[in-house]
Amino acid sequence: MVHTSSTANNRQPDANEQIDLLDLLLQLWRGKLTIAACIVVAILLAVAYLFVAKEKWTSEAIVTLPDSGQIANYNNSMGILYGQNPTNAPTVVDVQERFFGRFNSAISALADELQNQPEKESLKIEQTVKGQQVPLTISYTANGAEQAQKTLDKYIQQINKQVVQELDVDLQVNIDSKLEDLKASLATQIKVAQEQKDKRLAVLNQALLVAQQANIKDTLVQQAETLSEDTLFVLGSDALSSIIKNEGTRPLPLSDYYYQTRQSLLAVSALKSKPDSLYSFRYVMKPSLPIYRDSPKRALTLILAVLIGGIIGSGVVLLRHAVRNHRPG
Repeated sequence: MVHTSSTANNRQPDANEQIDLLDLLLQLWRGKLTIAACIVVAILLAVAYLFVAKEKWTSEAIVTLPDSGQIANYNNSMGILYGQNPTNAPTVVDVQERFFGRFNSAISALADELQNQPEKESLKIEQTVKGQQVPLTISYTANGAEQAQKTLDKYIQQINKQVVQELDVDLQVNIDSKLEDLKASLATQIKVAQEQKDKRLAVLNQALLVAQQANIKDTLVQQAETLSEDTLFVLGSDALSSIIKNEGTRPLPLSDYYYQTRQSLLAVSALKSKPDSLYSFRYVMKPSLPIYRDSPKRALTLILAVLIGGIIGSGVVLLRHAVRNHRPG
């Protein structure tokens, strides 16, 4: 008997819950017109929002390091500038990273600038593959698909032109500086060579004076190559006079390094910058023409309107039913 009574007590709440649920559904059914009206109003508001809301379209481009051909003129110029010290010359990879690093910094600065202006523009730079510095994904959001694509391409080309011009100016400064260094080096070498020539003439004149005072007219040795500056007088006054006479017209004793420097000067002087042939990046994917807009999402907006309208309508119906059935004390 106790077991039977306990089972009956357990079933009673289930029956009450079932009755309450049926009553809830019944009240919602009776208020279906109210719920439908709320849904219609929500849909109308959503449609009005879709007409008023600004559309947002995002164009994307993927960029990476420039190819070696895109920086060939700059790289060749670096090779000539470092011709005397080729081990210090930047490699192709160094130049590629220099160009792309400048591009990345410049376009990131532009993105911050656009975000801080009165009418904000959305330009974003992100890693295409997380953890890898290249390639980069650049995106721009506008009110139209074509506008987004054209504006993104304009900003990328604008930054590329800016970076190329900056690096071209740096290259020209390096060329001018190298020319000055080479000219100064040549002048120094010529001055040293002239001093060497003057010193040799002074030594020969001193030897001639000694030979004349010693009354040595003819050469006393067979091999003059072994003579030092102090013993040149043994060549005799006749030989020394002839040597001094011809020494004045003798070319300066310039070393091979002088002619290497001269060659470098001619090569650097012939350098010409070609900024139009340089690029600070390479497209992996050009700015895309977006097919789907970011917002507003029509289908999602209407679905949310139906759900919100239904929830509000159901709340109104249930609240109204609760008010009617409320009995004080």
